[in-house]
Amino acid sequence: MARLARYAASPATSRGRSFPEPKPAYRTQYQRDRDRIIHCAAFRRLEYKTQVFVNHEGDMFRTRLTHSIEVAQIGRTVARALNLNEDLTEAICLAHDLGHTPFGHTGQDALNECMRKYGGFEHNLQSLRVVDVLEERYAEFSGLNLTFETREGILKHCSRAKARALGDLGKRFLKKQQPSLEAQIANVADEIAYTNHDVDDGLRAGLLTIGQLSACSLFDTQLRAVRSRWPDLPERRLIHELVRRMIDYLVSDLVRHSGERIAARAPKNIEDVRKAGRSLIGLGAEATRLQLELKRFLNRHLYKHYRVQRMSHKAKRIVRTLFAEFMGNGRLLPHDVQERIMEAGRGTGGAGRARIIADYIAGMTDRYAIAEFERVMGPARGFD
Repeated sequence: MARLARYAASPATSRGRSFPEPKPAYRTQYQRDRDRIIHCAAFRRLEYKTQVFVNHEGDMFRTRLTHSIEVAQIGRTVARALNLNEDLTEAICLAHDLGHTPFGHTGQDALNECMRKYGGFEHNLQSLRVVDVLEERYAEFSGLNLTFETREGILKHCSRAKARALGDLGKRFLKKQQPSLEAQIANVADEIAYTNHDVDDGLRAGLLTIGQLSACSLFDTQLRAVRSRWPDLPERRLIHELVRRMIDYLVSDLVRHSGERIAARAPKNIEDVRKAGRSLIGLGAEATRLQLELKRFLNRHLYKHYRVQRMSHKAKRIVRTLFAEFMGNGRLLPHDVQERIMEAGRGTGGAGRARIIADYIAGMTDRYAIAEFERVMGPARGFD
């Protein structure tokens, strides 16, 4: 590995863990974070949480797990090119969706509506709650006891009101500071990954066509180049080549323009990065325009497609119904969840009960949520 830039996050200058531990013998602190994330239950459950399509729609569509791996792959590439910390970048990328609900953003929106009078629900904060509180793997502490820098990167955004309750981790939102460059990379890598891979899944599902996508300049430019070189390329290979080239274009642009911004700002250390006033990791103006055009296209033609809307409608009903039923009758919940509610209920009223129920629902996979709905309410119709 190349020598880290002076403004990169370094294990040697980490702000450490909430519970002090001996240094790992054969790994860096950020490698330990990555390994703890990979081994935790919430990470394994991502295999059965949806990206766009409900999990049982087909085994070739992306899940939150494959998405997280793809984000990490992009993140490591960018970090290496900029001489930043690959291990920290990878840890953040792999952890960024740990708190996501079943049924993707639809599930999050439904759970947020249910939790509105109890403080709301947001998957970034839930991801932090997973690694700080909910995982139960170690004798000495709850959660995974990750380093400050990994936890900082997981929390992409936060209201000022909630930031005040997060101690040192929330101070950057109150002071309007930036996270590490590694965290900034993870944020942009997430957008690049899900936008381009939703194109792939949308085409595979037959909800999008190559002709439709030709209206997007980023797609059309690569389509013309590929067809010029390989006019008879079969469609499946054509789609893979197009998605690969779009990602390559955006990642290359990201490395180039981020390098220029960093050089112009000339931070001396990671604290200078935090005080820069704006993100130093980002696409150039033209690539940003092309990416935004593609995202708007997907919003109109994929996310609002009637088949996706039907899945979303049923998913919302499942989440809302489970929350309402569990709030109304706690005896429907597993014994361990009932015990947590009893512990949380002391002095917290309905808010503590609601938060534990939200934890339970957010931790479900797509198929577990469907099965739980059927166990509580009787057989549910499918997601076709």
